[in-house]
Amino acid sequence: AIIGSNGAGKSTTLKILAGIYRPTSGTSVSTGRIASLLDLGVGFHPDLTGVENLMLNGAMLGLGRNDMKKLIPEIADFAQLTRFMDTPVKYYSDGMFMRLGFSLATAVDPDILLIDEVLAVGDVGFQEKCYERIWDFRGRGKTIVFVSHDLEAVSKLCNRAVWLDEGKIKMDGDSEEVLSNYLQKASERKENAAVITASKEWGS
Repeated sequence: AIIGSNGAGKSTTLKILAGIYRPTSGTSVSTGRIASLLDLGVGFHPDLTGVENLMLNGAMLGLGRNDMKKLIPEIADFAQLTRFMDTPVKYYSDGMFMRLGFSLATAVDPDILLIDEVLAVGDVGFQEKCYERIWDFRGRGKTIVFVSHDLEAVSKLCNRAVWLDEGKIKMDGDSEEVLSNYLQKASERKENAAVITASKEWGS
């Protein structure tokens, strides 16, 4: 997991890992196929149908046309979008985008899965399906990099956490230990903010 306050650099880090951004210094090295679920609709062309977008994304991930044709029924079924696969995705809701994106990212059997907060868009039932699939990934020794403000989900899914603060690593280690320190720091900041607010004088 990668945790931290807004603007800490979490999403930027994922985009560097995905190869979308280049680091201004240092290097980013990965081995194996990477599938990413970053922003809703990224990688989908609005005028193409669900099927056409899956074929396009499969080609970009290095999968042949026949391989993707075999995967499409499974992807559509998991996403609960079988009836909408011939509809241009510009008519999809955020939830439909998320379901299709997650189903695609996990169906192509990547070695590394990058997830940025988007699971929060889905309904509760689909979120549970997502978590079950992520647990299956973990069980098969795959790597998952998960960015989220949902610390309960981080605690449930991740055994390691990196705490980013203003673009720098504040702490890296066991997720429970990192979360405990992060929450303690957040609590201290809240108390300090309350003291500053209370000391202000208003009026003339």
